[in-house]
Amino acid sequence: MELLHYLDKKVRLIDKALDDFLPHPSIKPESLHRAMRYSLFAGGKRLRPILCIAACEICGGEEKDALPAAAAIECIHTYSLIHDDLPCLDNDNFRRGCYTAHKVFGEAIALLAGDALLTLAFEILAQVRPTLRYSPQAFLSELSHAAGSRKLIAGQVADLEGEGQKHKLSELYFIHRSKTSAMIIVSLRLGAMVANATPSRLASLTTFGENLGLAFQITDDILDVTQTSKWLGKSAGKDAAAKKATYPAFMGIRASRKEAERLTYNARRAVKSSFGHGAKLLEELAFFLLRRKR
Repeated sequence: MELLHYLDKKVRLIDKALDDFLPHPSIKPESLHRAMRYSLFAGGKRLRPILCIAACEICGGEEKDALPAAAAIECIHTYSLIHDDLPCLDNDNFRRGCYTAHKVFGEAIALLAGDALLTLAFEILAQVRPTLRYSPQAFLSELSHAAGSRKLIAGQVADLEGEGQKHKLSELYFIHRSKTSAMIIVSLRLGAMVANATPSRLASLTTFGENLGLAFQITDDILDVTQTSKWLGKSAGKDAAAKKATYPAFMGIRASRKEAERLTYNARRAVKSSFGHGAKLLEELAFFLLRRKR
């Protein structure tokens, strides 16, 4: 119950910050700003910004100082979902229980809304205050690398080009380390950097994030196979239909669950070794994500 209270409190805090950072829907071009807000406030776990704030707090920082980084990360995450749902990529009509942006605003405005959220993310991140260890350039470099052609977009490309192909386990890991883990890692790293974390703590959070990201993706893959579209709020079964590289397709559901458990254990161990009792929040969150049903 304490974790659920924490998550609910942080979601409300993040939503308020996002509302403040985004242009008002009455500002021209209204259609673009409505589309940006539509996708950003369509629901979602706010996992990445919550991890950003949690990492800041366990490193001794204040949540208010992490809000620009947290909001920037959520803008990038939402832009990636808008683009991922477009007809030229996954061609999905539902996201978070709502019609996707291109179904509501048309493909052109959806594409531009994603572009605008990506750009706005760096405008917001520029408001992060530097610390003794980390300069403004360090913050910008972290996020641009994670969201760029060697991480997030690399994963999207590998996922797209791998449809219908036979995969090695190393290729599957590459897709999801790039597509999922990279943005979870940078969420934790930016939060810790806001708190002027030591390099050793930053390294521990990086290990935590890599394992958590892979476990999160495996759970996502399992839910895509085992749950309905109505329950998930998005089209279930599309990965299998498109013959995408997923863990259940590669190793089966039982082995996938075991792998998610192993990775979750590794994640929890990584932060416990550096933070001791202070890691309790992240440990509980990792277990919560492993057991989630949507």
